[in-house]
Amino acid sequence: MLVVKAPGTRYMKQWCDHLSHLVPGLEIRPGTDEVPPEKVRYALTWEPPSGWLASLPNLEMVVSIGAGVDHITRDPQWPRHLPLVRMGGAEIGQRMGEYVAWACLHLLRLGRTYAVQQAEARWNYVNPEFTAEDLTVGIMGMGTLGAQVVPMLGGLGYSVVGWSRSRKNVAGAESFAGPEEFDAFIRRSNVLVCLLPSTPETTGIINAELLAKLPEGAAVVNAGRGPHLVVPDLVAALDSGHLSGAVLDVFEPEPLAADSPLWAHPKVTVTPHVASVARVKDRARFVADVITEFEAGRPVPNLYDPARGY
Repeated sequence: MLVVKAPGTRYMKQWCDHLSHLVPGLEIRPGTDEVPPEKVRYALTWEPPSGWLASLPNLEMVVSIGAGVDHITRDPQWPRHLPLVRMGGAEIGQRMGEYVAWACLHLLRLGRTYAVQQAEARWNYVNPEFTAEDLTVGIMGMGTLGAQVVPMLGGLGYSVVGWSRSRKNVAGAESFAGPEEFDAFIRRSNVLVCLLPSTPETTGIINAELLAKLPEGAAVVNAGRGPHLVVPDLVAALDSGHLSGAVLDVFEPEPLAADSPLWAHPKVTVTPHVASVARVKDRARFVADVITEFEAGRPVPNLYDPARGY
């Protein structure tokens, strides 16, 4: 049996409907049902209640409904001996590429400025100073998603540099790696895009020290995790004029508090954690493939590595 446990009864039903056609030999049940815990072999979940996974004695694998797994690993009782799979699928990469390309163009073509003017019914001609060909986008986190973003940005005319813990060979992007090359990467980034996973090392990485090293007039796109960003440091850099703008998709906590200064800031665009959310049907296909590979004794993709933290 596979149990789907996520917020929203309708959402769980969508998952169950898709998976029942894709994995016909497996019983699919929503988390709202009363099921015997000993029958559950697979759990597909988002923000499971503390201790729930540990209460399933025959659980063999856990799959996260999203690309992140910190909503699972923060439970002190989560079963660390089991495979934990991060969500994947072709559509996630496509959607993230679309989001980052849109965010960079939104910043380049003064989207936030025009939105504020429209809200005030104010006609004020402002012409962007640069084109994409004048700018370099720096991607922090050159994993699967980062690699899929590169060709979209290149197609728009941007130069692209990428930074990760280890050297990556991604066509169309110059690679920077490790702490010794981090500052050089930051200083090249006219638009800094964060796609890093959430780990103790990446918490607060977008802080005053980092922002000060960005080129004058640079912008920030955070589609990684909310804890990456130190919000007061970003606001200060925007207010000082050192940064020209920011597009933010992730926050800590979520949803973003109604009294957050980010909502009304004239240089900030807020989106509600939608950057790479693929349709259920695409993610269900990924889950079905993972279960097929697991039951055949073959390696499964996107396995969480506790040593790396993602």
